[in-house]
Amino acid sequence: MIKVKEYRGHIRNWEALCEELKIDPSLAREEREEAILIKAFETWRYDMADHMHGMFAFALWDDKEEELFCLRDPFGTKPFYYYVTEDGNLLYGTMIRQIMDQPGFVKELNEKMLQIYLSLTYVAGEETFFKGVKKLLPGRYMIWKKGSLEIKRYWKPEFHPDESKSLEEWADEIHTTLGKIMPEVKTEDEYAESFLSGGVDSSYVLAMSDVKMTDTCGYVEERFDESKMAEQTANILGRGISKCIISPEEYFEIVPFVMYNMEQPLADASAIAFTLGCKATAEHSKICYSGEGSDEFFGGYNMYRNAERYGDNLKTFYVGNTNIMKEDEKQRILKNYDASVLPINLVKDIYEENEGLDPLSKMSDVDIQIWLEGDIYLNVDKMSTAFGLEVRMPLTDKRIFDIASRMPSKYKVNEEQNKVAFRTAAAKVLPEEIAFRKKLGFIVPIRIWMADERYNQDVQAKFHSDMAAKFFNLDEINAIFDDYIGGNSDNWRKVWTIYTFLVWYEEYFVKR
Repeated sequence: MIKVKEYRGHIRNWEALCEELKIDPSLAREEREEAILIKAFETWRYDMADHMHGMFAFALWDDKEEELFCLRDPFGTKPFYYYVTEDGNLLYGTMIRQIMDQPGFVKELNEKMLQIYLSLTYVAGEETFFKGVKKLLPGRYMIWKKGSLEIKRYWKPEFHPDESKSLEEWADEIHTTLGKIMPEVKTEDEYAESFLSGGVDSSYVLAMSDVKMTDTCGYVEERFDESKMAEQTANILGRGISKCIISPEEYFEIVPFVMYNMEQPLADASAIAFTLGCKATAEHSKICYSGEGSDEFFGGYNMYRNAERYGDNLKTFYVGNTNIMKEDEKQRILKNYDASVLPINLVKDIYEENEGLDPLSKMSDVDIQIWLEGDIYLNVDKMSTAFGLEVRMPLTDKRIFDIASRMPSKYKVNEEQNKVAFRTAAAKVLPEEIAFRKKLGFIVPIRIWMADERYNQDVQAKFHSDMAAKFFNLDEINAIFDDYIGGNSDNWRKVWTIYTFLVWYEEYFVKR
């Protein structure tokens, strides 16, 4: 007998699976998805994920084989963690706090992760900030049997450029495929809204959906405020819009809540704004669409336009979307620096896998495997879950990635534009000024707010605290802070990264 021991997610192609596996499609969603997991495992065993689309992480117990089977979706949209106790027992769950509450767990800081965090601003790779707690990485499954642990990879990003198709043909394929995916994203009786920024991704998802209400965040500071562009898009498409205008007081006040519910520190400043957006949206909807995935798949970041210039040097320095602190600076500010703990070590295997690919494909590969899982999807999952909101991401789908994996880089990025083919597809349902609008990147006015004495009191206090002195040379980190405050550098990201770690540490190792 197969039992579902742990599950979080949404199985997108449930109708096709119900028909193929002879499952009653009229079952309530929870019963239906459990039935799909059980029947899929009985039918396909370890290959079951090859037949599923969506976002999911789960653990199944096989009574007959006395075996636990755990699996995480290809892109890592849902997390899965595990921990082996001193007595040899396996603790597991989709939340670290689930593991912490179980007998045999010993809470210890994995301090070496701080070095990774100070460069990347998020926790990348298999290890976590809790010693012994590991992530099951995306596209992997894990088998626990008679005290033995085995991890296998069932999917990885692969790129095979096809030069035979034109730009318009690629755009047609994107548009047709998304058109097939959208009806799967929710059932007719489910009510959903859609996050909307000034960018093409969320605008395209909205245009392809039937949702009537959108949700956006904005600021009083006009140069950072995308909500007016979002409102313009909503009006053009005939949809309603709900605005959440974020004040600096709200922003700083919720930081401890974010770091606690994130379970690991995250220094992506937009994560705080996203949290407040989730909080506001959850007041009137339990399901919301979002546009994550297309930037990494189709060349959405401006730095991708430097790919050819980087060439083969990529594998010596490129560790993903962010890299804010170099080794000499970390050595200077940290009390316990270990020269063997280097961010580049996280991606060596990826560069071995993508040897021979063009530079843009290599950068995308790294970001899909490292940045998306460690930052973007972690943020979406943890913060939506904290408010009982389910975020569904239509563009994060193996069928969408399959197109990107075959598309030559010249149709992703050129000298004038990013996401060329994707924007061309979006222009089929959006005005060109929206489809080809310059990427803003969900910017936050934190660089202004954190320099203001009205809002940075807790930052200053933590930078001078005994808690900070456990990890940092206080003179060094305060020199970084003073340079930023004095306008001598734009080091706000470094200040924010140190601060978010200290807030997280206080939540998990001081308060609790």
